[in-house]
Amino acid sequence: MTDGGNLFLRFTERLRRAGIEYMVTGSVAGIVYGEPRLTHDVDLVVSIADSQAEVLAQAFPDEEFYCPPIEVIQLETRRAQRGHFNIIDHDTGFKADVYPIGRDPLHRWAFAQRRTIEIGDAQMSVAPPEYVILRKLEYFREGGSQKHLQDIRAMLRVSGEEIDRSLLDAKLAELGLVQQWEMVNARHHEI
Repeated sequence: MTDGGNLFLRFTERLRRAGIEYMVTGSVAGIVYGEPRLTHDVDLVVSIADSQAEVLAQAFPDEEFYCPPIEVIQLETRRAQRGHFNIIDHDTGFKADVYPIGRDPLHRWAFAQRRTIEIGDAQMSVAPPEYVILRKLEYFREGGSQKHLQDIRAMLRVSGEEIDRSLLDAKLAELGLVQQWEMVNARHHEI
């Protein structure tokens, strides 16, 4: 994960230096807990108030990154749920999908449970595996993409012992994801 990790760090290190708390989720977190695969972006949940929009924009200067206007960042941070904007590295084309924490209870729970991992001489905050699984199940339910189920199966193979199954079961029931989880398990037991 060294080369890919450097791409991720182009974003996470700038957030850290700007004093903006974040956690990596999505496919990159799936790679951390599962198996390597190609990805063209990093998903970041950030804890940011609209008053910090200028600080975030300054962390990603125009000559190096596409970063939306401050007004767009502020608008997205004000959303209670599903706020979103992109930051793109001009040199590599690598993209960060940025999701403000808002009032999303699952974001907030995971943010309090995030983990720190080492990548070379740097550190990166990563969402807990249960959160990654839950979000991937939600995305599967919404869009039907099998890649989410494949990522979850890889996470179960590689990091299964790290996953708090009783916590996961409670969250699956709470979020109405039991049917999607059963699809993962039925296939997982066949492997």
